[in-house]
Amino acid sequence: MIQTRHAFPPLGQVAEWEARVRLMVKTRRFDHVVRVATLAREIAVANRLDADRAYLAGILHDIARDLPDRELLRLAPPEVPIDAAHPLALHGRAARTLLERWGYLDPVVLQAVEDHTTGPRSGCPVAACVYVADVSEPGRGVNQNIRELAMVDLEGALALAISSKVHYLQARGIPVHPRTLDAYRGLQARGALPGPA
Repeated sequence: MIQTRHAFPPLGQVAEWEARVRLMVKTRRFDHVVRVATLAREIAVANRLDADRAYLAGILHDIARDLPDRELLRLAPPEVPIDAAHPLALHGRAARTLLERWGYLDPVVLQAVEDHTTGPRSGCPVAACVYVADVSEPGRGVNQNIRELAMVDLEGALALAISSKVHYLQARGIPVHPRTLDAYRGLQARGALPGPA
């Protein structure tokens, strides 16, 4: 079992988690996972954060992404109507549940995994690294500006990523998850974004 007192599990255990993720997701998804983990580590290094935790959270973030809707709903029961209507949005919480059941206990990594779908809570820089890496990894072919900004201003890159998502959804009349709105408002409260949404 991985202990919370260590900043990062021994390399062999990281390899075990990588192997488990590879079994849980499609090949194309695993390629994305590796790109996210690598970029999350680079962002963490550039911002003098915990690069090892950022990497592992990136490896683990999509472990539940390819599960069927009914399994996502079982692992992460809906908290709000949008969860029931869009079960895919639950894959971060479902991943956390799986990891806890398998004995992974590091709260920093677990929170980063859980928050990668809706946006990191305030005071969670590793979660910010993973969220930004997930939306801007090179394989997506978009958000290069967010990726570049993250290397010098993680908070600015996070603000750009979250505000882009909120405004995109609002402009199309699509409900914004309450956790995403909380992340948005948290960035406003810290002065990283202007005015109320």
